[in-house]
Amino acid sequence: MEETITIQDDLGHHVSAVLSSPVQARGTVVLCHGFLSNKHSTTNKTLTRLFNEQGFATFRFDFFGHGESDGRFEDITVSLALGQAKAAVDFVAARGHGPIGLVGSSFGGLVAILAVAERPAISCLGLKCPVVDFAEELRLEFGVEELARWKDTDRVPDIHGGPNRMRLNYRLYEDSLVRVAYEPATRITAPTLIVQGDCDELVPLHQSRQLMDALQGPKRLDLLPGADHQFSRGEDFRTMTTAIADWLILHLAPPRV
Repeated sequence: MEETITIQDDLGHHVSAVLSSPVQARGTVVLCHGFLSNKHSTTNKTLTRLFNEQGFATFRFDFFGHGESDGRFEDITVSLALGQAKAAVDFVAARGHGPIGLVGSSFGGLVAILAVAERPAISCLGLKCPVVDFAEELRLEFGVEELARWKDTDRVPDIHGGPNRMRLNYRLYEDSLVRVAYEPATRITAPTLIVQGDCDELVPLHQSRQLMDALQGPKRLDLLPGADHQFSRGEDFRTMTTAIADWLILHLAPPRV
């Protein structure tokens, strides 16, 4: 059963979400999509099916400026996204659908790490090619000259590959500088799985390795040989989604008797 829901973050923005739940949920997984994605991403829908089949609900939502949520994409920051992830977790907790797990993809992985560091009651964490230091990724992507141009114009090359520059406020980069997740990760004791391709062309592999060193609880890093950032090969995508689902199911609730 799927229920369309609108919640509010701490700044009053409306956040569009979908709660997908079996009749008696054994727990709930909050799903955080990636940059330029939305709550209906292929990853989110696949994980929803896998969790629902095992008796777990999912709560997937659109970040600020994405999908059907309030805001302009050009105004997104890590801090805005973090506030919305925490609002999603708090909403699910108030509904009482059992223990809560969190899954984050890429940019959503950064948000998920920060959220778990501030919400220690979250039972477990699954990360798909997580960004840990978004500012570093942006520097590597754009280079020094392009960063300076971004600062002056609040515009970047079209992320979709088009010929024109697109609006994206430079405060995203400034906010990212103070939202690096390595230090917050030292406060995380929840069991955490990281899945990343060893041919990821966007997120540097050293970020996941350094994150592994920082995490304080049970943890595992799965590096998939030949997999890219999108896990575009079907076998890689199935391996990634199955690993995340299995990890959270294992740590969310004891086996049924």
